[in-house]
Amino acid sequence: MTGDEAVAPPEFETALLSLRGHRLRPELHLEEVPAPTRIAPYALALTGEVNDRLRTMDPDTMLGHGRFVVLHDPAGQEAWNGTFRVIVLAKARLEEELGADPLLGEVGWTWLTDALSDAGAGYHDLSGTVTRVLSETFGGLELRGGEVEIEVRASWTPTTPDLGPHLKAWAALACQAAGLEPLPENVASFNRRR
Repeated sequence: MTGDEAVAPPEFETALLSLRGHRLRPELHLEEVPAPTRIAPYALALTGEVNDRLRTMDPDTMLGHGRFVVLHDPAGQEAWNGTFRVIVLAKARLEEELGADPLLGEVGWTWLTDALSDAGAGYHDLSGTVTRVLSETFGGLELRGGEVEIEVRASWTPTTPDLGPHLKAWAALACQAAGLEPLPENVASFNRRR
């Protein structure tokens, strides 16, 4: 968290507390990392790895990753149209044929908007991008083959300091981009087999 932690505004403290205690998919491993320091006086950043092997941080089995950032400026920022801003990133490898789909950008954006709706996350001023990256290999790297990745970057202004639904929406987006099937409410997930 940036800012003076001893005198963090009550609204920011409320927002931080709202992020605790949520049951997210066990394939998603979260970690707090240093937050950006120049955009807002108070911030929190989490990274997440989607890994099909529970409790394992093995890069070879990583399906996707992302970042969830909360910014708070008690004075507000005109561009945000509010005092909070949530910024997310979800990135994952895709099967090669999906990378050629002309609707991939729209599909990726729908994953985000559906996740926000399903989580009950109130928001406004949503903006972002969906990027597809196609990497072709040559020379000694040809053995590895080409790779296709999708990257969803977005930001929005939450309507309340209760950011739990926003964290859940980002978690759902990261897992869906990584190829995990959405889970119905109150259903546990099991390890995927390769």
